[in-house]
Amino acid sequence: MPGFFMKNKLKNFILLSFLITSLILIWIWFSSTFLHIELNAEHYLLIGFSVFSFSWIFIQLLFYQIFSKEIIEINKLVENKLLGKQGKWSNGGIKEADPVETLKNHVNEILEIREKESKYYENLDSYRKEYLGNVSHELKTPIFNIQGYIETLINGGLNDERINLDYLKRAEKSVERMINIIDDLETINQLDTGELNMDFEKVDIARLTKDIYSQLELMSSKKNIQLKFDKKYDKPIYVYADEYRIRQVLVNLITNSIKYGKVNGETVVSFSFYDDKVFISVKDNGVGIEEVHLPRLFERFYRVDKGRSREQGGTGLGLAIVKHIVEAHNSSISVKSKVGEGSEFTFYLKRFEK
Repeated sequence: MPGFFMKNKLKNFILLSFLITSLILIWIWFSSTFLHIELNAEHYLLIGFSVFSFSWIFIQLLFYQIFSKEIIEINKLVENKLLGKQGKWSNGGIKEADPVETLKNHVNEILEIREKESKYYENLDSYRKEYLGNVSHELKTPIFNIQGYIETLINGGLNDERINLDYLKRAEKSVERMINIIDDLETINQLDTGELNMDFEKVDIARLTKDIYSQLELMSSKKNIQLKFDKKYDKPIYVYADEYRIRQVLVNLITNSIKYGKVNGETVVSFSFYDDKVFISVKDNGVGIEEVHLPRLFERFYRVDKGRSREQGGTGLGLAIVKHIVEAHNSSISVKSKVGEGSEFTFYLKRFEK
């Protein structure tokens, strides 16, 4: 049974077998002398070898029955229940591998898994605290604004025609901001839990983009930003997608390109094809994003420039929603950006085939 016992066990079993053999040989010598039986060296050598071999086998079997069998059962339990894999210890016979060594490896493996889980939950707890802090902070701003406007109106401002209507409109905007934050949070939660059903259908992505351009034309004209395509798309480009959700994605990306674009700049949408996929790219020549921010750009409430982002009226959840919607389409989104040169967001959708 090579490799079954570790080196220290081999040494102990050899010593124990030698001790048993020695005791039996002494007993045989004493008995043969008392009974006047003559035994020569060859007899003692043969008896000693036989007794040693028998002792060696007996000790190993005894070890297996008393000790190893229990460890093998523990190994099977650990493998099947704790490690979630099919155990290699069958019910029949002793395996080549040392069960004690295997159990040690299992314990080390479990400790590594628990350490990884501990780090994961620590990170999750840290993320949860940061997330709750961000939600609290985002909601506090409009709530405090509303509180301030109402206190001013109660303390005499309601009768002041110079400010009463203005403050009511400002309070209304703050309420709208709160509603937008709550709606975005609800959307992300539904996408996270899979409660938001996607309605996949045949969508002309070129036509959809042209519609969005028309919708955002007034916004872009304030900064004289041109909304255009990299080339002329006269024919439909059909994809398999949820039109409403993909509209959300494009509106968010194009709106961001306008918000952070340069005056007299441009936003360019392009389509490219590879296998059964259509790649959609939204590129601008705006302020760009520092490389250090790119890995966290799609996190909830993450802002590159917090002050400026809030001035633009965003909830800080737009790109997180974009990422969730794109992933719900079994796709992914990437971003390339350089400060002073602009940004480019790219994702793909499955091409619709008849």
